[in-house]
Amino acid sequence: MPESVSRRWYADRKLWLQRHHIDLSKPGWKEELLRLPNEVRNNFVQTFSERWHTQLDHCHGACVLSDPAMSLIVVESLMKFDGDRYELTDFVVMPNHVHLIAAFATEDSMLAQCTSWKHYTAHQINSKLGQSGPFWQQDGFDHLIRSEDQFQKFRKYISCNGPKANLPPNKFRHYSKELGRDESKTK
Repeated sequence: MPESVSRRWYADRKLWLQRHHIDLSKPGWKEELLRLPNEVRNNFVQTFSERWHTQLDHCHGACVLSDPAMSLIVVESLMKFDGDRYELTDFVVMPNHVHLIAAFATEDSMLAQCTSWKHYTAHQINSKLGQSGPFWQQDGFDHLIRSEDQFQKFRKYISCNGPKANLPPNKFRHYSKELGRDESKTK
């Protein structure tokens, strides 16, 4: 994501939160957001989550992950410890970002695994590209899935992400585990 786009998004989000008396510098700001009335909280999600994802889907930047060799590094990393450290059900590797659904035993194990994925894949991709330095954006977004409806909503979002961005099938990778069976499908 270009810095100018992300800077504007963060500034707009900060202003919205300030208008609702939420201070981003306080550690519990997300809990304060959750205490807002449903319609206000939904407005926040629609305004900022959807805007962020729309910008991602415009495929800003180098879009390194549209190269099948580069996206394969991410796919193999995500699959490596499935069933051991976490239970992975879905992912899509887009040209410039990744969405996934995985269950972890603890928040700490989730954070450690996300750090591990980012570190390993950045090192491998940078090595293949002959470059060094940061590859992934610093902050990620995580959502706690609290219901079957939310789970199905996120699964659908992931499965539709590539086509919604008008990408040809060879420019993204989608995986979805069939639940209740040992079979899964990767595209």
